[in-house]
Amino acid sequence: MKIILMMAQTLDGKIAKNENHKADWTSSEDKKEFIKLTKKAGVIIMGNSTYKTIGFPLKNRLNCILTRNIKDKKDIKGKLEYFEDLDELLKSLESRGYKEAILCGGAQINSLFIKNNLISEIYITIEPKIFGSGINLFSDTDLDVDLELIESKKMNNSCILKYKVKK
Repeated sequence: MKIILMMAQTLDGKIAKNENHKADWTSSEDKKEFIKLTKKAGVIIMGNSTYKTIGFPLKNRLNCILTRNIKDKKDIKGKLEYFEDLDELLKSLESRGYKEAILCGGAQINSLFIKNNLISEIYITIEPKIFGSGINLFSDTDLDVDLELIESKKMNNSCILKYKVKK
């Protein structure tokens, strides 16, 4: 299964100011690209904190929430599903015929996927903002991942960089 990490970040590399920060700071161009690609894939994967900042399942795609504790979490079959185990999540998606999924954070989930060599491509929208402090693309972890630029595209005042993860 192809996993594409898709995130918006500030020029100084922050994906949010804190874990409760909504993604209302990103450009309309980024939002349109996100909607287009996530609907094409049909499934998005995120952590519980990221889901809480959105507050509802995104329409016309399966929202998979990877969290340490699914107790008291209610699935809405085919729309919103919770998983505690990464392997169980991936097997579930593959068994239903999904060929790709969009991973959309946060930092801990991004790190879990990159450490396990599960990310095929990374799409980063660089937004013209600086937060100074905040949440990085990956949580504090020792990484050494090589990337190959496959596309760069200017979108009004933002740009999107698309990378292939070299394995």
